[in-house]
Amino acid sequence: SLSSPVEKCEVALSSPLPHTAFTASSVFTSGYAPGYAKLNQRGADCFQAFSGNSNTESVVRHDLAQGIVGRLLRFVPLDWSGEGRIGLRIEVYGCSYWADVINFDGQGVISYRFKVKKMKIIKDVIALKFKTWDSEGVILHGEGQQGDYITLELRKAKLLLQINLGSNQYGSILGHTSVTSGSLLDDHHWHSVEIERYRRNVNFTLDTHTQHFRTNGEFDHLDLDYELSFGGMPYSGKPVGGGMKNFRGCMESINYNGDNITDLARRKKLDTSSFRNLSFSCMESHSFPVFFNATSFLQLPGRANQDVVSLRFQFRTWNANGLLLFSNLDDGTLEIALDDGKMGVHFNVTQTKNTRIAISSGSGLNDGQWHAVHLVAKENSVMLTIDGDEASAVRTTTPIIIRTGGTYHLGGYFLPTLAPPTQRSFQGCMQAILLDDQPADMHAVEKGIVGVFENVSLDMCAIIDRCMPNHCEHGGRCKQTWDHFSCTCDRTGYTGATCHTSLFEQSCEAYKHLGRSSDTFWIDPDGSGPLGPFKVNCNMTEDKVWTTVVNNLPAQTSVTGSSRERRTVLQLNYSASMEQVTAITTSAEHCQQQVSYACRMSRLLNTPEGTPYTWWVGKSSEKHFYWGGSGPGIQKCSCGIDRNCTDPKYDCNCDADHKQWREDSGLLVYKDHLPVSQVAVGDTNRQGSEAKLTIGPLRCQGDHNYWNAASFTTPSSYLHFSTFQGQTSADISFYFKTSAPYGVFLENLGNPDFIRLELKSPTVVSFSFDVGNGPVELAVHSATPLNDDQWHRVMAERNVKEGVLQLDLNYRETRPAPPQGHTRLELFSQLYVGAAGGQRGFLGCIRSLRMNGVTLDLEERAKVTPGVKPGCQGHCTSYGMYCRNGGKCVEKYNGYSCDCTATAYDGPFCTKDVGGFFEAGTLVRYNFLSEAAAANQDARFLAQPLTAQEVNLTGEAVAFSFSTSNTPAILLYVSSKTQDYLALVLRQNGTLQVRYNLGGLKEPFTIDVDQRNLANGQPHTINMSRINRTITIQLDHYPPVSYSLPEASNTHFNLVKTLFLGKVFETGVIDPVLIERYNTPGFVGCLSRVQFNGVAPLKTALRNPIADRPTDRQSVPVSYQGKLVESNCGASPLTIPPMSAVTDPWRLDSGAEFPFNEERVIPDGVNRNAAIIGGIIAVVIFTVLCTLVFLIRYMFRHKGSYHTNESKGAEPASGESADTTIICAETNPETIEESKKEWFI
Repeated sequence: SLSSPVEKCEVALSSPLPHTAFTASSVFTSGYAPGYAKLNQRGADCFQAFSGNSNTESVVRHDLAQGIVGRLLRFVPLDWSGEGRIGLRIEVYGCSYWADVINFDGQGVISYRFKVKKMKIIKDVIALKFKTWDSEGVILHGEGQQGDYITLELRKAKLLLQINLGSNQYGSILGHTSVTSGSLLDDHHWHSVEIERYRRNVNFTLDTHTQHFRTNGEFDHLDLDYELSFGGMPYSGKPVGGGMKNFRGCMESINYNGDNITDLARRKKLDTSSFRNLSFSCMESHSFPVFFNATSFLQLPGRANQDVVSLRFQFRTWNANGLLLFSNLDDGTLEIALDDGKMGVHFNVTQTKNTRIAISSGSGLNDGQWHAVHLVAKENSVMLTIDGDEASAVRTTTPIIIRTGGTYHLGGYFLPTLAPPTQRSFQGCMQAILLDDQPADMHAVEKGIVGVFENVSLDMCAIIDRCMPNHCEHGGRCKQTWDHFSCTCDRTGYTGATCHTSLFEQSCEAYKHLGRSSDTFWIDPDGSGPLGPFKVNCNMTEDKVWTTVVNNLPAQTSVTGSSRERRTVLQLNYSASMEQVTAITTSAEHCQQQVSYACRMSRLLNTPEGTPYTWWVGKSSEKHFYWGGSGPGIQKCSCGIDRNCTDPKYDCNCDADHKQWREDSGLLVYKDHLPVSQVAVGDTNRQGSEAKLTIGPLRCQGDHNYWNAASFTTPSSYLHFSTFQGQTSADISFYFKTSAPYGVFLENLGNPDFIRLELKSPTVVSFSFDVGNGPVELAVHSATPLNDDQWHRVMAERNVKEGVLQLDLNYRETRPAPPQGHTRLELFSQLYVGAAGGQRGFLGCIRSLRMNGVTLDLEERAKVTPGVKPGCQGHCTSYGMYCRNGGKCVEKYNGYSCDCTATAYDGPFCTKDVGGFFEAGTLVRYNFLSEAAAANQDARFLAQPLTAQEVNLTGEAVAFSFSTSNTPAILLYVSSKTQDYLALVLRQNGTLQVRYNLGGLKEPFTIDVDQRNLANGQPHTINMSRINRTITIQLDHYPPVSYSLPEASNTHFNLVKTLFLGKVFETGVIDPVLIERYNTPGFVGCLSRVQFNGVAPLKTALRNPIADRPTDRQSVPVSYQGKLVESNCGASPLTIPPMSAVTDPWRLDSGAEFPFNEERVIPDGVNRNAAIIGGIIAVVIFTVLCTLVFLIRYMFRHKGSYHTNESKGAEPASGESADTTIICAETNPETIEESKKEWFI
């Protein structure tokens, strides 16, 4: 035992060894460079160098940090001193180690009898060491009559601990707990195990790897009867189920709760009568494994010219394919190979006629376990048996005559032959080889007496379980071959080589700034962290983005029969776990939850001095005694805060205890207490007493993590954080914007490990790191400069499989990790963001910096750091493109918003049409001569400087959409103080006509835009512009058409006065044709997104609360008469289809939902008959609905005014255009409160 400094062992361990005990392990070559002696110690990916002396006299001593137990010590000199001759002298000091070993033969069991008949144990400490060459076996077992038990066993070479502290007979309490640890423990090496239990808390340690867990159930004591057995199941006379085998191998230093079991057995204090021959020394393994790589083979002799082939061997591998054995028979070939995890045997005999026999058996034989193969082939019979299972043996009776060739190749065959094997090589191990019923003498092979081999390792099996520990994260499944492993991330919500990176954005705020609209989304607030993705509703219809998480409590849940002594507790479950909801509230700027308590003789809080009848529990499991509309520490309801309760003596309406129904409702807004998880109601047990409880969904807005930013103003400024912990998996993501050509984003150093992200040039971002294998640098090259002062997104990841760097979702660079090398990133310095260590500092902004799912608070650190400012301005440079239809991007501290004031649209991105429903006689008037209107005029069309009294135009821009079924009608009319005017009208036949009168002509200039009937009840879009004489008109999605005013016509629209929608009610000179033919009864239908030269008259009328008040119309430019109701029934149809589900990365098909908190089984196939029947039913339902809609439209088309706020239906006409036939009888989107429908042509 090499000791640590703590033990202070000074015994010279190597001095008694004779000279023959030392063997040379290295040969001097000229490749060794001058230097000095070093010893390298490599453990769990750690590196420690021991420097030797640099002269001939001095002695250098090194004490080990931890003691080492072993029998042999190997020294590998790496460098030599440059002075003098090569020499090496080593002395090793430590303590002699006495091993308490017991050899278990698979029959004997040690029984440790308790001092009392039954033991009720609250604390256990069990420790032992074992080594074995068997993959199955019980190491220890104890049980009690009440059903308690503890079992430690090997199962498929893994250690399985099963413990049960008690279950009840009804099945409501299930105490069984099972935990697995380790892999490939049948390697005949020592493994240490320690089990520590206190009540239900257990520490399970195998070879320094500790798992912490709590047992299932509700009991704390382990009730055992009589004894605890080591090495197998006790011989109690009871039937033993499950075919559990006894342990075969060695155990050392067995300790149970302070008792040395090994020493007690040696002193015959324990029952060891089941042993045939109890031995206190460890028997060496009789197996002699052979290890093969992809270039190995082992040639062994058999018996030549025999008519029977009898072969036995064991193998283990991770590869699904490989050649195990090949032999050239006297008249053919024999091949035994793995094919897709199955064992296949191929005979090809060519003596008289070609006879081929192919049989296979087993499945999944590439699981890393030892498997036994037995092949017997003789005349008219071939039998293949796997793992001794005679019942599943595969037989064939094909006539065959075999003559053995006398030579067998195992693990590979590379010689030329007329019938080469299907596989050429094998990676794995083989042992217990019998050829033609002769055991292979591997010791003779090792001495070169028998056989031929190349590139094989004898008496060892270098198998490694690359899935232990499992590097596949978030539930990803690990698959492996001999050389590498891979992760399957299907249905986990994560992606990448190790399932580390989330597929989803962190919040609704992030989806909005990717241009998404309101919908249900999967979000992952902590990215690669432990929280899984979950569904939320994202409402983006307002300037603020609201995230909604619903609960399962029905509205108006009735509560009766509760009292202070026996409260009724209502449990709320949300569509996400409490940890996931907490992640939302933590990062949100504001959260709220509506609560309502409707009562009849049911008091809520009663008095501030007394204990409340009802309380609720928040996310931290704390009781809260305030209600909606109040705050923490204030035992009141909303009416108590506002002082308007029903009874002023109380602070809640319900506390008045009235027999009439009352209600206390309001918003809970203290987000550290939200969401509501429980409500306890305590006053509904009296006669006539009742309460109805409603808890609304949790609604949060804002995402502080997404907008958390810092501005670096000097090249030497930086922020520092604690050391980044990303040993095996590290991911970094952030946004940056800069005008500088280079700069270091962040850096963390180790020795020699490091990690760095850097802008190396205006078009190159690099990600470099070193985990001990030498520096690695990944670089992505952008096609456009990155120092454009716009936001760019960087995502970097390093794991044991690869390194990845991605820029703006467009550029990606991947570098695989070396197959053999260090994998752990060991850092010790602080994490520097911005600049460090003389590096080129970063100038600009960094935002939303997340490392392994944790967002670093840049703003808070920037507040106390010179040269760094919290926040960052200039979001509109990157996100302003999302403000559509002329909306202006407005900078905010934590983002941006779209100002839609000067547009005819609304919504967060100015994409929502604003329209209204016009009844007969309704008109909208917009006065251009008011100062408010003058301020909104578009200066591009002004012929001279604008005054409040005079507006002259050289051009107009008109855009709107409409739907109607009535003709004739005036859609839009612009008057002047002269005889100039502009009118867009629908004629009697439903066609559109534009009328211009700018002076100079005897009659107005008219344009018949199209011959189609546009009064067909469907939405139509008009875009018209005039610049001097050129008029351009586009109707719907058809190409624009240009017209020209006659040369005699003037081009100035003089003294523009008023704009009318729906009907004209004007004083002064008006074209009599308009009044007589088109003005009565007025436009009936819907107008939407009306815009004239930067003015949105219809939106202004709908948004102005005093536009319909005659006494106040002088103060605003807009007014209306009649009934005007906001509606989107005239919204223009979209002509561009939405993004397809194939190309939309955020699209969630109904059949691809993740099974979080859902018990869904998705069938492998589709029932074809069910699909056909469903399709027929769908067609029938659609036909019935279309018929009903047609009948309803026909019945209500002549009902006069539509007080239901719906536009009139279309009258069928023989001259209906092609547009109507395309749309068929589908309903028009006319309901005012409905969302906008989309038409695709």
